[in-house]
Amino acid sequence: MVSAMWLYLAALVGLYFLRRWYRERQTVENLTEKHVFITGCDSGFGNQLTRQLDAQGLRVLAACLTQKGAEQLEKATSEGLKTTILDVTSTESIAAVTKWVKGCVRSKGLWGLVNNAGIAIPTAPNEWLTKDDFAKVINVNLLGMIDVTLHMLPLVRRARGRVVNMSSLMGRLALCGGGYSPSKYGIEAFSDSLRRELQPFGVLVSLIEPGGFITPIVSCMEESFQNVWSRVPSNIKESYGQKYFEAFCKLFQDIIKTGNRNLHLVTDCVEHALTSCYPCTRYSAGWFAKLFFIPLSYFPTSIADHILIRSWPKPAQAMED
Repeated sequence: MVSAMWLYLAALVGLYFLRRWYRERQTVENLTEKHVFITGCDSGFGNQLTRQLDAQGLRVLAACLTQKGAEQLEKATSEGLKTTILDVTSTESIAAVTKWVKGCVRSKGLWGLVNNAGIAIPTAPNEWLTKDDFAKVINVNLLGMIDVTLHMLPLVRRARGRVVNMSSLMGRLALCGGGYSPSKYGIEAFSDSLRRELQPFGVLVSLIEPGGFITPIVSCMEESFQNVWSRVPSNIKESYGQKYFEAFCKLFQDIIKTGNRNLHLVTDCVEHALTSCYPCTRYSAGWFAKLFFIPLSYFPTSIADHILIRSWPKPAQAMED
């Protein structure tokens, strides 16, 4: 009797995953007629995604921060790809680009909006930073993303399309100070409310949560640490000490050395969110994310804290154990 029950349960689980596998492989029709607008395409995930979707035949509208980034992208892609310059911290720039997108998509509307633009620095222990340091990151990663979304939503709603927001596992677990994690926590909250609001219109919202990937966004971390440390008040420097600073830099150097450079693991998730008939609500790219960060985010706070900070350096004026 017991063995039959377990067999029945195993069959149900197997059918669930079989159905899920089948659903996830159903793709949207007429993808070559659909427009996708992507921000932050100069480098990293945005650049890789733009080239990937362009190769798939989608009509990609790529927004770069610099003219150089746009020109390099045009050389690496087909003639069907269109580029524009966008500063997500400027409402005037966003309004002008929205008008440009509207002219490109016309009555079809915008099938996909991918909010990818983001920065990570300055990142450092919170006490080393200023309010302006936090604002610099939040203005790009969160407020800029919200502004772009609000401008583009009428076009997405017309197409009953998709919104894909680039979050991070740092939106689940805050590993270091600065505006990056607060901005990603904000993206998670904004995306959750947006998903529920847009569901009646047939618009689907997905979150991408990479963890441990090496892109240009983190390549200049060490230089940023040096700049921040050089302006930290002397009394705070004494509390932490030079050795703490050096160990902190080495810790991030080690993270960068061991980080994942296969950006396809992330861009494949975005592609699925845009092209699948049944996209996921959240995508966590990479086994490190799935097997470590995601489970850890559900641990009791005290246990998660102990696991995360045990490898951190000890400040000069820390309490004795």
